[in-house]
Amino acid sequence: MTKISTLEIDSYDGTQLQIQIDALAKMLHACVQSGASISFVQPFTINAAKDFWHQKVLPGVLDGSRILLIAKIEGQLAGCVQLDCNTPPNQPHRAEVAKLLVHPAFRRKGIARALMIALEDAARQHQRRLITLDTRTGDHAEPLYRTLGYQTVGTIPEYAKDPFTDTFDATTIMYKLIT
Repeated sequence: MTKISTLEIDSYDGTQLQIQIDALAKMLHACVQSGASISFVQPFTINAAKDFWHQKVLPGVLDGSRILLIAKIEGQLAGCVQLDCNTPPNQPHRAEVAKLLVHPAFRRKGIARALMIALEDAARQHQRRLITLDTRTGDHAEPLYRTLGYQTVGTIPEYAKDPFTDTFDATTIMYKLIT
């Protein structure tokens, strides 16, 4: 793994998200094209990626229920992750990791780890001490989450359709209690 000394992680508000929507859509599109199992299947267009940011992410960022963290290297968008704090009234202590993305051109440089550490800091700032997530079983992210202290609850077979084939992949459910 190569360390990146110019990595910057920041939280985006609604205005920043709207300004960067094209770059975010391109990154999402590139991740899906490279096989990331993040809710989308082929064919997946840039317009569909833009719609995702406008329709699914922007409303939560605007109302404060979703935190969007962005990683940049020398001003270039390299990755992002979301912390979804839109939980039921009996779960004000919990948040969910959503869409940990690292652009294929920036992978294997510690960006995903740095984003997850920043996400945990954001969770603490929002009084969220239980973080949950799901990831495609056997994916590259699964061992990363384990090294960060996430515990496996179990797996669900045939949870999500593979982005390129008609097969269905299992997902691993994980959690971490933070202090």
